[in-house]
Amino acid sequence: MKRQISVTINGRTRTDEVEPRLLLIHYLREVCGLTGPHIGCETSLCGACTVEFNGQAIKSCTMFAVQADGGRVTTIEGLASNGTLHPVQEAFWEEHALQCGFCTPGMIMAAKQLLDRNPAPDDPEIRHGIEGNLCRCTGYQNIVAAVRSAAAKMSA
Repeated sequence: MKRQISVTINGRTRTDEVEPRLLLIHYLREVCGLTGPHIGCETSLCGACTVEFNGQAIKSCTMFAVQADGGRVTTIEGLASNGTLHPVQEAFWEEHALQCGFCTPGMIMAAKQLLDRNPAPDDPEIRHGIEGNLCRCTGYQNIVAAVRSAAAKMSA
């Protein structure tokens, strides 16, 4: 038995019929065609599926699509505006804070949430803010530098 849901995703409201057991990550990727959030572990350990739901960073593998009914979701695709990258996206690019790119969308969404809450975090606060997101390639130094750079851009 499917349920009708209405969700505002990246500023656009859409209505779909979904199975009650469909995870939000699968809804975003398979129904909405948004492939920025990645499916990693499906157990909430890696953070590759991180999106914003009603202004809070969440791991979309831990939520059913029906739970998003009436809510607002922002994915990595929704951060850029009019062809201009969000300062966090720009800083990740400039600071070479990505290698394979698999973790990058979730890492950027977690970093954005951190900077929304704390516009001037120090390095330990940055590391704590992204600790729920795993990167197997970078060693995190450039990611921390990117978050620091984004904080400076956003406060200027």
